[in-house]
Amino acid sequence: MKKFQTLLYYCYSAIAEAEQFAAQHLKFCKSLNLVGRIIVADEGLNGTISGTPEACKAYMDAIHADERFAKTEFKIDNVDELSFLKMHVRYKSEIVHSGLRDPRIINPEVKTGKHLEPTEFMVMKDRDDVVVLDVRSNYEHHLGRFKNAVTLDIENFRDFPSKINELAQYKDKKILTYCTGGIKCEKASALLLHEGFTDVYQLHGGIIKYGKEAGGKDFEGKCYVFDNRVAVDVNAVNPTVVSTCKHCGQTSPKMVNCANPECNEQFTLCEDCGWEMMGCCSNECIDHPRRRVYDGSGYYIKLSQEYVKVPRIGEPVE
Repeated sequence: MKKFQTLLYYCYSAIAEAEQFAAQHLKFCKSLNLVGRIIVADEGLNGTISGTPEACKAYMDAIHADERFAKTEFKIDNVDELSFLKMHVRYKSEIVHSGLRDPRIINPEVKTGKHLEPTEFMVMKDRDDVVVLDVRSNYEHHLGRFKNAVTLDIENFRDFPSKINELAQYKDKKILTYCTGGIKCEKASALLLHEGFTDVYQLHGGIIKYGKEAGGKDFEGKCYVFDNRVAVDVNAVNPTVVSTCKHCGQTSPKMVNCANPECNEQFTLCEDCGWEMMGCCSNECIDHPRRRVYDGSGYYIKLSQEYVKVPRIGEPVE
């Protein structure tokens, strides 16, 4: 039996005085000896946390006891080690950055694509009248994606709105959106509906839930996750590796951050090139004076505050 659990969750639900809630929530999480990363915004919560099964249960019970978050669904992984080193809670303008902050246009509590359970998604995804759309960033879908999925050239989810015109050719199709845990699809599907797409769906619980409940069939490669694990296996039915090393082109499931902290690019790297390039994406980064020591993992601790207020637009930066 594994010693720890990692919880992935989100909930779109209005939080009054969200900045104050964030500070209080950090204290609560630390009282349970949890580690992880939680984003708090006026529109809700988005988190990945890790701790003992007892601590995780206490956290889930507390979240569900709050009527604002009673509908929250947790994806639970049993893990050998904690998936984070520290506990961070950040107050931001959105729980997933999209730039779509006008609730008259995008409000996941009011209107999103139709939710498909994993088994429903599995049945629909190969139909001729369906397009499966990955709404994640380049580094995520390069590591793993559904077979025959449409992917977008975006560095961050905030770039998604600018790609809507590229999807116009699919307006007569059923659009099945998916992402890691479901949070990005809430806004992506809502925007598609706003832009005139009429038959829009989303994979409920995302790739992670699909792996747990449908065996991950036809998800090629690994799923990128935002914690120390970096990548997790999803497909227990017909697994394969699709990501390729940035330097030599050899298939590799390993995702790293560039050892140059001023670059920090996320890319796929094979074992041999990892040591040869010292964990870097380029020769320029190898020569950088602040290059971090590569230990084979490609994961580096970020030095940051536990609770960070991100200024609102127009507010001075302290």
